[in-house]
Amino acid sequence: MTVKGIVVQSQALDNTIRSSGTVLASEAVDLAPEAAGRVEKIAFQEGGHVRKNDVLVKINDDDLQAQLRRTELQIQLSADQEKRARYLFEKNSISKEQYDIALNQLDMLKADRDNLLASIRKREVRAPFDGIVGLRYVSEGGYVTPTTRIASVQKINPMKVDFSIPEKYAGQVAIGDRVILRSEETSLEFTGKLYAIEPKIDQQLGTLQLRAMFDNKGEKVFPGAFVHIELRLKRIADALMIPTQAIIPVLKGQTVLAKKDGVVRSIPVETGVRTSTSIQITGGLAAGDTIITTGIMQLRPGMPVNVSVREQ
Repeated sequence: MTVKGIVVQSQALDNTIRSSGTVLASEAVDLAPEAAGRVEKIAFQEGGHVRKNDVLVKINDDDLQAQLRRTELQIQLSADQEKRARYLFEKNSISKEQYDIALNQLDMLKADRDNLLASIRKREVRAPFDGIVGLRYVSEGGYVTPTTRIASVQKINPMKVDFSIPEKYAGQVAIGDRVILRSEETSLEFTGKLYAIEPKIDQQLGTLQLRAMFDNKGEKVFPGAFVHIELRLKRIADALMIPTQAIIPVLKGQTVLAKKDGVVRSIPVETGVRTSTSIQITGGLAAGDTIITTGIMQLRPGMPVNVSVREQ
């Protein structure tokens, strides 16, 4: 029987792993108040950009402001008393204990003021980072509690993408590897870099979780989008590549048919990088071996065979 085949030769290979992933905002949070109260002011536009520490929502704090003004007046009075007590103590007109009482009174009032200022800050909802505000779920005059969702803030430039690769590539990836992302919906292409690797293998799926960062300056891609990914690893100078159709799946792995001493031999192989037409052989074959690429279904190990060899 005459079939076609190739002589396996080493060649340079751009080591690219293809996968798919989900886009994530680089930062994302649901806004909620720290304290309950009536919404006095909403200071953001839905879908608008905000800057870090911008006040987005103000909750009524009239009672706290009144307490703060009262405390400020008490601090002024106590400061004057402490000043007089210090003067008298320096003149030995009062004891150290009497001066300490005046000083402690002033310090306690300052602590009360700090506590009030902290409570007032809790009546403000501020932007935690630069980003875009989503849809709002409260209105001015409404009553909110710490469980009330006000809106979400997403930082979508830069953005993250989560994806996974087979565990056999775990030793080949490194922080800083180049990542190409393509969006089917927008037909856009982005370039990013791998910046985080999960330090464990998913035992159920046999995959390694990775995360990359990429620029989204035009804000064309949104969190949750599905993208195709190419992870560019180090170039392999001497890869053994064979046509994909030469691979035969078997129960415990994969094999190829090769010509040895004029007859067909079934050889178990280990595979690596896969391209659109070829697959890398990492074990089982050597440069110079002749493998069969056609008529595979009609051949059996031990059959005599003539192979018409073509160049790779």
